[in-house]
Amino acid sequence: MNHWLALAVAIFAEVIGTTALKASNEFTRLIPSAFVVAGYGTAFYFMAISMRALPVGIMYAIWSGMGIVLVSIIGWLVYKQTLDLPSLVGIGLIISGVIVINLFSTSVVH
Repeated sequence: MNHWLALAVAIFAEVIGTTALKASNEFTRLIPSAFVVAGYGTAFYFMAISMRALPVGIMYAIWSGMGIVLVSIIGWLVYKQTLDLPSLVGIGLIISGVIVINLFSTSVVH
């Protein structure tokens, strides 16, 4: 499997798991709790696959950075959570960091 595809699957699985974590109501609701376990299990499996080609630090920076951005957007859309100016600036910096890593790092295998 392509390491970038594996990383993308890991990111989306983590986003599903984290979003379900909010819906699980502290693991008191069965279906969302099952999505948490499945989401994180899937995420870690595909992260391991992506580490065949990507250094762990680079892979984790991309995984966590994109996860933060996507979970913030879902929190805003689904849970009506507020994103103020400092939040938006921070998210922009995270996106910028992921772009810099992908465009300029010699540690990343393309």
